[in-house]
Amino acid sequence: MSDRTIPADGIGMHLYTMRKSLAEDYPGTLQRLAEIGYRTVGVSGRHGHTAEEIRSYADAAGLKIALEHVGYPRLTDDWEGALADVQTLGGEWIVVPSLPAELRTPDGFREAAAAFTKAGQLAKQQGLKLLFHNHGFDFAEVDGQVLFDILLDEVEPDLLGFELDLYWVVDGGHDPAEYFRNHPGRFPALHVKDMAEDGSFADVGTGKIDFAAIFAEAESGGVQQWLVEHDAPTDEWDSARASYRGLTELRY
Repeated sequence: MSDRTIPADGIGMHLYTMRKSLAEDYPGTLQRLAEIGYRTVGVSGRHGHTAEEIRSYADAAGLKIALEHVGYPRLTDDWEGALADVQTLGGEWIVVPSLPAELRTPDGFREAAAAFTKAGQLAKQQGLKLLFHNHGFDFAEVDGQVLFDILLDEVEPDLLGFELDLYWVVDGGHDPAEYFRNHPGRFPALHVKDMAEDGSFADVGTGKIDFAAIFAEAESGGVQQWLVEHDAPTDEWDSARASYRGLTELRY
């Protein structure tokens, strides 16, 4: 390990963590996140606001929107509209957060790979990059094939990257650092989410995931954004402050 730290402009909050506060006061929530020290956010749910409004709230708070999560059905229902919204938000990446349950088979992942190839081409034409966000079930192994790896293998790197959720990779029995080494440049964004000893979610730096060992390989993985996430915080603001502290104090 060295004394490297995460670049300040790469430390963000995935807004799913803050969904209760956002529902009550979206612009005020972004302002408070900026005051803690966060520089970027990942949008997950609009809470009744338009892309234009959310962009104005982020601008007012001095935050950059890195990406937005967009449900898989929009690949066919309204992909052009989804891309336009991410451009309005000022994001760099458009992220599909999960596959429908019926596609979580080898054939389903291959079907998704074909859909991602087409969607990724259109995103590229619009100056954006399509990413996929993983869960633990994406690392199920069927007939010797890890489902997640089908997307890595079957979609060209310039058409699909990944927002790697570190908690769910570990939950799925795999090593994020190994993915960074074996698939360089494919992982521009991370969900930095810690795991308590009992397997539940934890604030960054308070659990058992060895982030230092993972981040030592982050440059190989192409990581540009470290987005904090906690799926079920007891107190969103305590969690946001604790995870920011854990991320900024980390050395790797």
